[in-house]
Amino acid sequence: MVDGFLVIDKPAGCSSHDIVNRVRRLLGTRKVGHTGTLDPFATGVLPIAVGEGTKAIPFLDEGEKQYQATVQLGLATDTLDITGMVLREAACSSVREAALLQAMASLTGDIEQIPPMFSAIKQGGQPLYKLARKGVEVERVARRVTIHHFALDVFEPPLARVTVRCSRGTYIRSLADDLGRLLGSGACLAELRRTMSGPFRLEQALTLEQLELVVAEGRLAQQLLTPLAMLGHLPRVELEAEEARLVCNGQIPYRCALPELAEDGCCCLVAAGVLLAVARKQQGHLVLQRGFVMS
Repeated sequence: MVDGFLVIDKPAGCSSHDIVNRVRRLLGTRKVGHTGTLDPFATGVLPIAVGEGTKAIPFLDEGEKQYQATVQLGLATDTLDITGMVLREAACSSVREAALLQAMASLTGDIEQIPPMFSAIKQGGQPLYKLARKGVEVERVARRVTIHHFALDVFEPPLARVTVRCSRGTYIRSLADDLGRLLGSGACLAELRRTMSGPFRLEQALTLEQLELVVAEGRLAQQLLTPLAMLGHLPRVELEAEEARLVCNGQIPYRCALPELAEDGCCCLVAAGVLLAVARKQQGHLVLQRGFVMS
C-alpha cells in the first residue's frame, strides 16, 4: 500500500471524480480521494490523496489558489464559461486596456461574490447545478472572497489572459462575469488552468500518462508527497520511543510537550520523521484527532 499525495495535471474534458476513478484503477485501491474539484473544462493542479494521505485532507491548508485564465469579452453564457449557452453577444472593440486594468483593480482585494448557479453548492440539499440544468434559478447569498493578485498577462481583444491568486471558494467564472459587467461588454471564462492549490504546485504534477509510466516502472513511492510534508503549516511535536508507542495505541503521553497553540489549533505528532497523528488543543490539553499508519 502507498500513502501520501500525488499532484495530477488534470486534462480538460473530465471531472475530478473521473481522475479519482482512474487513479483507483491504476493503483488497485479504493482509498483515493481529491482535495477539491476542478470544473471539467479546467486543467491543472488536482491534488490526489492515496492511502493514509486521505486522513490528512481535513488538516490541509489550501487557503490560497492560483490560476491562469483566459477571459473572452463580448460573450455572456448561462454557465459563465465558454461551455454554456450563449445569452448575449456584444461588440468589445471599444474596450481599452486602461479600462480593463481599472476594472481588474476594482475586483482586487476583499470582494463580495455571488456563487454561480452552475456550481456544486447545495441549497435545500440539492446541488445548484442540478437546479440550473432544469432551468431553475434560485437566489444565492453573496460570499466574501479575497483576490490577492489579479494581473493582466496579455490583452488581444476579445481575449484577456490573466493570472489570479485568490482565497479558497473563489469562482473564477464569476470573476470573469463581473469583469464583463463592469466593462459593459459582457464576458465569460474561455480557459482555466490551476497552477497552485495551497502547498501543491504545478511543477510537482504528473499527467495521467506520466503516472501510468511511473507505476509501470515501480517509481510511485518516489513521486508521493508525504502527509507530514503537506502539513508543514502545522507545528510538530517530536516524540520519544515510549511516547510514540502510546500515541500509536491512541493515547496522548502525559508528559508530551505542549506546543504554543491557540485553542482548537492542531499539531503533528512525529517520531523519527514519521507522522503518527494529528492532535488538537482543547481546554489546554492535546486530544488525538486522527492517527496514521504509514507503510
